[in-house]
Amino acid sequence: MLKVAMLSRWHVHADEYARTVINTGKAEITCVWDDDAARGAKFAQDLNCDFEPDLDKLLARDDVDAVVCTTATTLHHDVLIKVARAGKHIFTEKALAPTVKECEEIAAEIEKAGITFVISMPGRNSPVIRLAKKLIDEGAFGKISLVRMRNGHDGVSGGGLPKYWFDESMAGGGALMDLGCHPMYQACYLLGKPKRISAILTSPYGNPVDEAATASIEFENGAVCTAETSFVTFNTPGAIEIYGSDATLLAYGNSVKFYNKTLKQYTKEYVVPDLPEQLPIPLIMFVDACVNGTGTPENFGTKDAIDLTRLLENSYISNRENRIVEL
Repeated sequence: MLKVAMLSRWHVHADEYARTVINTGKAEITCVWDDDAARGAKFAQDLNCDFEPDLDKLLARDDVDAVVCTTATTLHHDVLIKVARAGKHIFTEKALAPTVKECEEIAAEIEKAGITFVISMPGRNSPVIRLAKKLIDEGAFGKISLVRMRNGHDGVSGGGLPKYWFDESMAGGGALMDLGCHPMYQACYLLGKPKRISAILTSPYGNPVDEAATASIEFENGAVCTAETSFVTFNTPGAIEIYGSDATLLAYGNSVKFYNKTLKQYTKEYVVPDLPEQLPIPLIMFVDACVNGTGTPENFGTKDAIDLTRLLENSYISNRENRIVEL
């Protein structure tokens, strides 16, 4: 049985992750640490486990094999370096850290320790992204010119997010640093290496961090991805549009339509393709990798985490300096 420590209840997914760990039947939560002692003690009470206010003491415990990191994003660097040096496996909420420099320093300690690391990029295992990846790898689109991705909710306008979510000193940013991660890591997965980026961030409700953001990313293969995210849109389905010289794919939620030049001789209508199955979420992959000793799963490691933060960090630079940033 894998023995897991939960590191903080700061993140809105902390409770969900704790339930997921327990429900695997392969892991148990032995203790909790939190920089907010009252919050951490309540979390531990709810999980019926120990609360340890001293992170160093927690990491020295024999009943901690791995951690789930749901601290404030700006704490990840210091916390995860300690975890890596203690030789504990790491699952972390995205983003790994707000800057590439911090990510690279964490990654160096992880590599040195030889531990399993997984970052939460669940979109990469979704049926729609798996279908898009398969079609792209098969060359079905020909030359891709444009991809649009959207991920949003009304966490600000609907009042569903805690106030500290808008404190840059903890969150590292706003909508882009949180929800904006999803279209960005999916874009890299589908399109390869990014070349340059520009972004516009807005706060229509007046919070001190971005509440909505649009980033345009040019990739080395010539494709451009427009990545859109928001905390102020009602009932927003995740959307992916892929436009190529030979085919088009339109996906809204799990509703997918596809049309290509081969179909043109038979029909003028889009067809509905069969979707691949949903693969396990990254946290379940992490537990399995730790239990089975198989190491970090492909596409969920430190390189992927650094690639994501490179887009995030330079999006904020682009918006702040009102310019396109070469990557």
